[in-house]
Amino acid sequence: MNNLTLLAIDTSTEACSVALLHKGEKTYLDEIAERSHTKRILPMVDHILAQSDVHLGQLDALVFGRGPGSFTGVRVGAGIAQGLALGADLPVIAVSNLTAMAQAAYEQMQATQVVTAIDARMNEIYFSQLKAEKVRSEFGEFLQWNEVIAEQVGTPNRLIEQLGQWLDEWVTVGTGWAAYNALQLMGKNTTITLPSAQYMLSLAVPMWYQRQTIHAVDIEPVYLRNEVTWKKLPGRE
Repeated sequence: MNNLTLLAIDTSTEACSVALLHKGEKTYLDEIAERSHTKRILPMVDHILAQSDVHLGQLDALVFGRGPGSFTGVRVGAGIAQGLALGADLPVIAVSNLTAMAQAAYEQMQATQVVTAIDARMNEIYFSQLKAEKVRSEFGEFLQWNEVIAEQVGTPNRLIEQLGQWLDEWVTVGTGWAAYNALQLMGKNTTITLPSAQYMLSLAVPMWYQRQTIHAVDIEPVYLRNEVTWKKLPGRE
């Protein structure tokens, strides 16, 4: 892992974040930039690379938050990731924003049972239920998140129905819990409300070693809502 250099970016929610793994160390920048992702993300990338004296060509792969999240934010992140990766001829690792928040709960409080919920507006949330297990491989021991409830979009009541009997040991993360009255008193809430690129790096490392990378032209954002679509760069539909 000390020889692995990864850059992660995320603009899928009101958070805008960049993180770098280089020589076994992580550096990161997190901002709230709800309407200025397109103006902030590239300067943040330049800053974090310059801070560690790294250029794009030195990266092993580019990591990005592929959603779910706001339509505009997910689209911006996917477009920036596609442009950077094509320009530097880098493989891409696509990471779930919901799983990234579960990873944050693990790193901050050793939580291995997490329910994630991001406010999707229109009385809906993006949510998933995840349980972690440690997996040994030839590359070392990694944390693997398994879906108990697959990530989806729906009303707060839909999440409650799928959870069934609530278990106190499950940790809740994301903006969805405070946004809707039906969810406010459920679970063990944390201060983790938005995804961050630094935790995407943790998820991306085992994906890199397991060769779970894609080419930049194959980037497909995850919106979850059926009425939105994604078009690749011109000439690559």
